[in-house]
Amino acid sequence: MKKIFSAFLLLTFALIFSQEKQPMFWQDIQNFKKLDQETAPPKNSILLVGSSSFTKWQDVSDYFPGKVIINRGFGGSRLTDLNYFSEDLLSPYQPKQIIIYCGENDFADNAKLKADVVVDRYKTFYKKIRAKFPNIQVDYISIKYSPSRENLWPQMKEANKKIAKFMKKEKNADFIDITKVMNDSNGNIRKDLFVEDMLHMTPEGYRLWTSVMNPYMK
Repeated sequence: MKKIFSAFLLLTFALIFSQEKQPMFWQDIQNFKKLDQETAPPKNSILLVGSSSFTKWQDVSDYFPGKVIINRGFGGSRLTDLNYFSEDLLSPYQPKQIIIYCGENDFADNAKLKADVVVDRYKTFYKKIRAKFPNIQVDYISIKYSPSRENLWPQMKEANKKIAKFMKKEKNADFIDITKVMNDSNGNIRKDLFVEDMLHMTPEGYRLWTSVMNPYMK
């Protein structure tokens, strides 16, 4: 009986240890792989990659009728996570366009993080994309100014400015600025575009994003 109990304990500890070893968001990536196994991802699609603003946009295809969209946003992700899982996020697909929304959580994880660090993280991911897809369209959606993260706006604004400058110099690349459309007539962030947590958006927020994104969609 003692041997059986000891074996059970060892197995339990082994399972716990193996789970602890998995990197953050590992399960999200496995879920994407399962989806791709169940339904082969369509070619020449628009691939969305990034954090929860994409994750929660479950009905994104309804906003862009006629467009084939693959949504691979995973909530809470940072640019460091996109870099870590870049092979899993890029290799299974043959998109004609990639659109990225990420960077907000990098600052949320570390309020003292410099904008240049986030910009460099983005450039690293961009280079990974270009290594696989030299000529497709790649777009970056500006970091939104969530009311719950107002203390981080200065770094976010600086990062947006520098990423916009970088993207302007690149071929087949655009910086999609959604910040202005989320302001009221006085230039203040419209809090009514956010749900209770003042971080994630309402359908109206996504509708406004759509109005800005549409001209960039291939």
